[in-house]
Amino acid sequence: MLELDLTDASLADAAVDLVVVGIHAQARPAEERDVPPSAPGRPTPGAAAVLAALGVDAAEELAALGATGALGSCVRLATRGALPARAVLLVGLGPVDGVTRERLRRVGGVIAGAAARDVTLATDLATLPIVVLGDAGADVTPGTADPAETVRALAEGLTLGAYRFDAYRTRPRPVQLERATLHLASADLEPARAALSLARAGARAALTVRDLVNTPPQDKRPPVLAERVSALLEGTGVTVTVLDEGALAAGGYGGILAVGQGSSAPPRLVELDWSPPDAVAHVAIVGKGITFDTGGISLKPSEAMETMKMDMAGAATAAAVVRAAAELALPVRVTGVLCLAENMPSGTATRVSDVLTTRSGRTVEVMNTDAEGRLVLADGIAHAAERGASAIVDVATLTGAVVVALGDEIAALIGDDDVLAEALLASAARADEPLWRLPLAKDLYADKLEGMHADLRNVTGRPAGTIMAALFLHRFVPPGVAWAHLDIAGVAWSAEAGPLRTKGGTGAPARTLLDWLVATAER
Repeated sequence: MLELDLTDASLADAAVDLVVVGIHAQARPAEERDVPPSAPGRPTPGAAAVLAALGVDAAEELAALGATGALGSCVRLATRGALPARAVLLVGLGPVDGVTRERLRRVGGVIAGAAARDVTLATDLATLPIVVLGDAGADVTPGTADPAETVRALAEGLTLGAYRFDAYRTRPRPVQLERATLHLASADLEPARAALSLARAGARAALTVRDLVNTPPQDKRPPVLAERVSALLEGTGVTVTVLDEGALAAGGYGGILAVGQGSSAPPRLVELDWSPPDAVAHVAIVGKGITFDTGGISLKPSEAMETMKMDMAGAATAAAVVRAAAELALPVRVTGVLCLAENMPSGTATRVSDVLTTRSGRTVEVMNTDAEGRLVLADGIAHAAERGASAIVDVATLTGAVVVALGDEIAALIGDDDVLAEALLASAARADEPLWRLPLAKDLYADKLEGMHADLRNVTGRPAGTIMAALFLHRFVPPGVAWAHLDIAGVAWSAEAGPLRTKGGTGAPARTLLDWLVATAER
């Protein structure tokens, strides 16, 4: 992972491969807003100082280079010995009045991509005045310089953008960015340190999820993934408990067992418990962990299986967030419940119309074995409730319907507690991991879940598929426990690369959940 530092030293004196400064796009009259910008950009004060140190006229140089300051544009200059750094990168920031933390985070990703063949860089972009947005998106404090806001956004962007997954490549890639130094005024260093710690922890959580999701399915079957998670948490102060197939059978975890019984690699439930002595709250994060999903007897077509190694993203998220809570020593007890199974067709697999008994005692008629995530989560939610959590958030790549409804950039939030839902929406806005709340609609749809020969059925047809899956899960939440369901089927995996991600696992919504825990600790 990219190493990050803070300093109050002069940027022009930085002995690094690359110095990064910003260029704003020139403001244009309203009547010309539809015309593509072509005027040279306007350097930030730091950029002007660096260009002056290079001995060039800023306006002439930017015009000659065609550096317009358009958001995400990059122009590289050789220093030719005028500075200790080998090169200067001019990165476009867009209009001077429009630098938000979300935009700065993306600029950080652009920088990491442009610096992929550099080892070290230094930048003063964390000194920028930014537009601090409210949780609902309204401007709260336009044009303020907040080192905590800027450092967190820029550091996350740089780290997420620098990510590579090369574990299975036979040839190492070229030089990769290893260290970035953020230059601030000395008075800003102290308030920025906590923000940098949070940025590191959040980015590390997201990258941990990416690593686990991107790992091929043969190397993360349930027993192996349970061992890997145990190793990941070693030395963190988190208590790890693994229930094997024998313990699951003895405990009546019929949902997890039914999904995993077709596989030669038996299922596991992994409990992670961060329990600080000064905890101000106890919350649980329950993650769906289908290490590979064929659909079982209700077999998927081959092309639909191509990304099914990511069906354990919810469990990976739960593990990474618990680890981050311990890393930050948050005064919140966090119980992670990872429901791990491999959904395979075989002579021992669950059949359509089989009836299973879940941990809660409720029976479920399995009408489609490809709706398996809700079965393992039913046991996981019951397990979390038994541990005494007052709030439960489950995270799952649960339904294709959510992709139809919200696409691949927005996750669905469904819950029965407005306070919890609003807190998660606020954290998602700060993390730039969009959530959209859908209704639970108990009065309208809940009766459709009734089984023919059991308490419940696991599918009800195509209409309102995401809501129906959430309603099923809601049946396993005890009264008095706040609950929210995050359906991340669209956002956990990306078929396209961007400034903040490569193709594959995205790591969403790990940073949102960590932000929520931090906010819970501060309330």
